[in-house]
Amino acid sequence: MNILYTILLGVALLLTSPYWLVQALLRGKYRAGLAERLGRVPSRLRPTSAEENCIWIHAVSVGEVLAVGGLVQALRTKLPEWRMVVSTTTLSGQTLARSRFGDENVFYFPLDLPFAVKPYVQQLRPKLVVVAETEFWPNFLRLAKRSGARIAVANARISDRSYPGYKRFRWFLTRTLADIDMFLTQTESDKQRLIDIGAPVGRVQVSGNLKFDVKAPATSELVGRLRSAIPPGAQVVVCGSTVAGEEEILLEAWKRVLREQPSAVMVLAPRHPERFAEVAELLRMRAMSFWRRTGWSGERISGGVFLLDSIGELAALYAVANIAFVGGSLVDRGGHNILEAAQYGRPILVGPYTQNFREIVKMFLKAGAVRVVQPDEVGQTLLELLHSEAEQRVMGERALGVFSAHPGATERTLNALEVLLWMPSTMQERYQQVKR
Repeated sequence: MNILYTILLGVALLLTSPYWLVQALLRGKYRAGLAERLGRVPSRLRPTSAEENCIWIHAVSVGEVLAVGGLVQALRTKLPEWRMVVSTTTLSGQTLARSRFGDENVFYFPLDLPFAVKPYVQQLRPKLVVVAETEFWPNFLRLAKRSGARIAVANARISDRSYPGYKRFRWFLTRTLADIDMFLTQTESDKQRLIDIGAPVGRVQVSGNLKFDVKAPATSELVGRLRSAIPPGAQVVVCGSTVAGEEEILLEAWKRVLREQPSAVMVLAPRHPERFAEVAELLRMRAMSFWRRTGWSGERISGGVFLLDSIGELAALYAVANIAFVGGSLVDRGGHNILEAAQYGRPILVGPYTQNFREIVKMFLKAGAVRVVQPDEVGQTLLELLHSEAEQRVMGERALGVFSAHPGATERTLNALEVLLWMPSTMQERYQQVKR
């Protein structure tokens, strides 16, 4: 079965190679780290010595890197003599991970082909592999398992979009999921979905969402500079993690806001770095006053848009917001993490597509801490909230209350990983047999 999967994946990559080539040449996507993705271990990633123990953590992009940051720190504190390495898939995730964990500990995740995966497994020789959320790569999991590593999926979730597909291929997934020793899910719903798609019942437990434990940066130089540059009394709307098709809606709504509040400022943060130039061009075409983070020297900002064309700074900027809009939700992309705004006690708006964070959004809706808006309602809803400081305050307090009520996932995940890591081999074999 794995041979067939490998052949099909190889053929698919070959057939779609023109697309990847065009994306790399025209937009710069997928170009970074190509050699690493193809199995060339970078020289900065030194081999793990025979006396050294290694834990390999895979976090796809920025969201996952932020989520596992506390866990990595907790593992380093608990196991100071162990080596921690982190792989990512996206450029933005790679950039953030290197800044947080060090260049020498971070690399691009290889393509799920044996020739690409083996060099990393052989050089790192991980004792434990921790995969963030849901990355079920059959060859990677099989080769890591054969090398003797124990494997856990942390902060696991199964989205509404992926669930039907996973169920359709349950006959194949069951074999792949059997290589995973432990599943630590965000919610009971995710636990049940994992079992439905073939995860062994006894290996799945709920540990909570690591993103509730992600703390905002204590200080941010940019926050201070923005507060000084924006006129006193001017209201700020932070639109975070926006995707293609949303900026047009938001900017049209913003024109309406500026007619009534001419000094208001929108902080616009596109989700993907390769779209920064595209969004800047969109602002130019609309003849809107805007400032790019990368070219801004601290001048006054009033009545326009501050384009956040940088990586890793969005979370801190919710501190300057009167209102937060979280993107990926006005178009059908499933939505992005609203917790970064909630921890600052900000009123939150999202579009109708929030299935990627369905349980979290449900909690906030129940508490009256988030509003769901349709694309044609954005401008009116923004104005209503901007005109009511009392409503801003109430919604923000509710959001902070929900955020503060769900801590502890990092500690529960750490405890579960410790049990798995130190489980004797004979007990591990028995555990595997019983839990299948």
